[in-house]
Amino acid sequence: MVHQSQSRPITADLAPPRLPPAVPPWHSDRIAGIDACVFADAAQVAAATAACILQQAATAIAARGRFRLCLAGGSTPTAAYRLLAEQQADWASWWIYHGDERCLPATDPGRNSQMAEQAWLGQVPIPRAQVLAIPAEQGAEAAAAAYAGLVRPALPFDLVLLGMGEDGHTASLFPGQEAGFAAAGGRLAVAVHGAPKPPTARVSLTARALADCHALLVLVTGTGKAAALAQWRAGAPLPVARVAATAPTLLLLDAAAAAG
Repeated sequence: MVHQSQSRPITADLAPPRLPPAVPPWHSDRIAGIDACVFADAAQVAAATAACILQQAATAIAARGRFRLCLAGGSTPTAAYRLLAEQQADWASWWIYHGDERCLPATDPGRNSQMAEQAWLGQVPIPRAQVLAIPAEQGAEAAAAAYAGLVRPALPFDLVLLGMGEDGHTASLFPGQEAGFAAAGGRLAVAVHGAPKPPTARVSLTARALADCHALLVLVTGTGKAAALAQWRAGAPLPVARVAATAPTLLLLDAAAAAG
């Protein structure tokens, strides 16, 4: 199947984020034309992620008076969130969004919002009205419609965090499911059914929404991701590759993932 690229967002000509000097990578690489910083292990990727987030926050607040951050789920972002919980920042100027969510009860520990809450958000004084969880407990269709309305005035995000699954998915945009990439209607969030792992019902921001940002960080760690990263390097149209190609993107990898 030939995949058509989505229209590039207006922010896609911006420079990708750069690592702060305090966290130099083990070495540099390029994946399908995108700059990548490779670190020795996942802990170093988490530290670099936290440093990048703080740097982007300071830049955004100085320029625009607020920092709009779209979060990812997964183990590597969670480690970065725990590091952020230990930092001082202008938390009152932060606005938090989520890239995807599982359709589970609002306080279920399997939700991405609860993971971020436990690791970080519940420990810093970001105003609660500025932490916008996806209301996935309402069901996928209703939640997607509601969240699109919350996201629209926030675009472009100042920073989007994404991970990558072993199948190359990102957020809840899975291989073979094209709804999140469809340009028609300009949708910002979609209901997802038939996810490969339970719960099968999810809500995801679309590729268009995720790529509409001033900066995008993609975090990839572990040997389980090496095969998908090798496919990305070879030009395979993985969901994560299709989003990253349309935004100002920097990849943060550990050596185990990059070995592929």
